[in-house]
This record gives sequence, C-alpha cells and structure tokens, in this order.
Amino acid sequence: MRTAAPSSDAFVFFGAAGDLAHKKIFPALQALTRRGRLEMPVIGIGRKAWKAEELRARARDSVEQHGGLDPEAFPRLCSRLQYVEGDYRDDATFARLAQMLRGSSRPLHYLAIPPSMFVPVVHGLTKAGCTKDARVIVEKPFGRDLASAQALNRTLHQSFPEAAIFRIDHYLGKEPVENLLYFRFANAFLEPIWNRNYVASVQLTMAEDFGVQGRGRFYEEVGAIRDVVQNHLLQVIALLAMDAPVGRDADAMRDEKLRIFRAMQPVAAGDVVRGQFRGYRSENGVAPASRVETFAALRLHIDTWRWAGVPFYIRAGKRLPVTATEVVVKLRPPPRAVFDDVGAGEPNYFRFRLGPDVLIATGARVKASGEAMVGTPVELIVRGNAADAMQPYERLLGDALLGDGSLFTRDDCVEAAWRVVEPILEDTGSPIEYAPGSWGPREAERIVAGDGGWHSPAPAEERDAAPY
Repeated sequence: MRTAAPSSDAFVFFGAAGDLAHKKIFPALQALTRRGRLEMPVIGIGRKAWKAEELRARARDSVEQHGGLDPEAFPRLCSRLQYVEGDYRDDATFARLAQMLRGSSRPLHYLAIPPSMFVPVVHGLTKAGCTKDARVIVEKPFGRDLASAQALNRTLHQSFPEAAIFRIDHYLGKEPVENLLYFRFANAFLEPIWNRNYVASVQLTMAEDFGVQGRGRFYEEVGAIRDVVQNHLLQVIALLAMDAPVGRDADAMRDEKLRIFRAMQPVAAGDVVRGQFRGYRSENGVAPASRVETFAALRLHIDTWRWAGVPFYIRAGKRLPVTATEVVVKLRPPPRAVFDDVGAGEPNYFRFRLGPDVLIATGARVKASGEAMVGTPVELIVRGNAADAMQPYERLLGDALLGDGSLFTRDDCVEAAWRVVEPILEDTGSPIEYAPGSWGPREAERIVAGDGGWHSPAPAEERDAAPY
C-alpha cells in the first residue's frame, strides 16, 4: 500500500533524551539504517545540555539494551546524528533547527513528547519556516476525549495538511495485527461466513500480567479505556468488522474503518464494567482514593447489515494471569443437530493470537475413536515465524518517511472512535476491586452472560492442538 509521494529527506525527533527515544526510536533508526532506508540527516532535539557526542552515546546505550548494536549500521547512523539543545517554547531552538535543515526540503518531524507540548512545538516549527512541505508524526494519546481530540486536530491542520499528519499507534505496526487484514481479504473461504448469519459473537482480550510499572502518575491521567480501548482495541475491532477497501491506497483503507467506527453504537453505561487491581492505590503517583480503572470489560454493537445483532466483547486489564492479546470469533452451531453431541460442546471458532506469540487457529469437531458417533474438539493451528520481522516502530517510521499513511489513523477516524467511548469516560463511580492474578472483577461476567462466558487466553505452551 505504498504511495507515490516523495520521501522525506531529513528526520527530526523531539524528545531525543526521553524514554521513548531510548526504548524504541534509536533501535528503529538503526534497523532502518541497516535496511538502507535512512540515508538522511537525523536531528534530535531535547532540553539536556548535550552535544552530538552525548546523543550518539545515548543512541549506543539504547541499541545495546534494546536489540543489540549492529557493527555496520550503527556507525552509519552515528555519522548522521545531530543535536539541538533548547526549550520547546523558545524561538531560538527552532531557529537553530531551521539552520540545520537548510539542505533539506521535506523534513519529517516526530513529536515524541508529552501531548501538552504539541501546540508550542507546532507553533515553533511554523514560525521558523520548518513546516513547508514537511510531515509530522504525533504520538498517542490523540487527546483525552472528543473535544480535546478536535482541538488537537485544529492545531495540526493550521500548519500541516491531513495527508502530512501521521498519528502513530504502534499497535497498527505489529505484524500479527496486519495479518488480520491480510487473512480476511486474501482467503475466499472466509467471506461467505463472515457475517451475522454465521458469527455468533466476537471477543477481544488484551491481558497484561504486570501493573503500571512505576508510571502511576501517567496512568492516573488515562486509565484502561483511554490507554488501550479507544485506540488499540477499537482499531483491531475495525479490522475484524470492516468491508474490503475499494483500493490499496491509505485513504481507501481508512474510509472503510471510518464507516465501521461511525456504525459503532456509543457504549452505554450498562454495557461496561470497570475494575481496579488491589494495590494500585499504593503505586507512586496514584491518588489514595483513585477511581481510575485498570480493567475494563465492555459490550459493543455495530449497526451495519453485516454485523447487526452480533455482540463484540472487549476486555483489557493489568495484573491479570497472563500477558496475551487474543481474538476469538465464535460461529453459530449447525442449523440441525445430526449428532446429539454437536452444540453441547465448544463451538466452531477462529482464534487469532496477536501476542506475545503469534498464531491463527480454527476450532472444529472430529469423530472420537470408537463405535459411538460422538466427537471431540480439536484445533488446527498455524504458528507465526517472526524471524527478521520488522518491529512496529521501524515499520511505522519507515512508512512515514515514505509518506505512506496506511498504518496510521486519520483525523475523522480518531474523532469517531472517541464518540464510541465518550459516554463511559467520566464514570464517577468507584471501579470494582479485583485480586492481582485474577481475570478481573466477577461482575465482568454479566457482560457476556448467556453467551458462553469469557474466553481467557492461556500461556502458549498450554494451547497446543489436541491430538487426532
């Protein structure tokens, strides 16, 4: 899904001394250099009183800790690294950047900084003349509700056309998430059954066995719904529910996603259960009486001809039994039970494991050995082989440099997704406490009452196919 747009000829990233740069950006830049996709100046901007040598030392420490130093690619990356020290509200910072960009006509600016700094940085870039024919990458969150998302879009559009804005959600750069799209539209056998006539329900669980990992102050500002439901998980639901795009360009893809987001009913208060793991309020930066959810389970309805009446269930939480993201699409039973045991056991289904291990599985029934005509459930599994696969940030930064927006979300899609969760953002009640290591509060079972209960992902070694 490549575009014919000219490639960027300089890469500028704000927040060069930050945690995101250390964990993700430097390793991605080294990987792009190794593949020959970063033949341009790379300018880091930060508040620390560094010279270029300190930035290179930071880059070395980053790649050594996150993936390993490439003895051929890293020196090439270092030769391109430059540094601008300065305050993001100071015009002099942007004047120095403009001087460094004199030989470049199409820079890509990456705002790897807190959202509160987006506006002053965009204004500073504009005032210094650094936005002409430029592109910009904005790191999520894209606002904290519909109104703030609309305000952010207005700010960005004052200096950049929509086609030059790349809202990065690393989840969309994951290979298994992309494979959802490919698997759906590259295989003819799915289309006849991928609708309300054959699909009984869809479940998506994103479980994490860890807590907030010292980021309590940040998590107090977001919570599970803002952190992963409104963006990552609604994007996955869109890939599962959308119709085939009419073309391979970025806007054709995003047009179909937008249609699905607009068809999603806003989530009603009775269709969500919020939880908070025991001990969260003791984390640094967390209010003693915090009402922020670390777990959310919700039921979603999509009002299209294809999906009317099919419930979509979403569950996300921290301090759950495993770390795994999994989709289960349950199929309806056969219209007539030829065999007595059919319909009594596990239904046919598709299962997509999106991480940390990757697989696609189909649940079926086969005859059990013996004289009786009874069956047993089996899984047909294809496991992913991710050898030398691009990491999400490498893929996304590379696409942004090429001007390919296929894996980035658009302004109207962001706003439509916020409308879906807007009614449940400001829940004033206290979340239900749950024990660390459990699957969240028991009350979450009512969300799937009468639909077979939640499917809980298991560690990979426990999900081998049944023998046959």
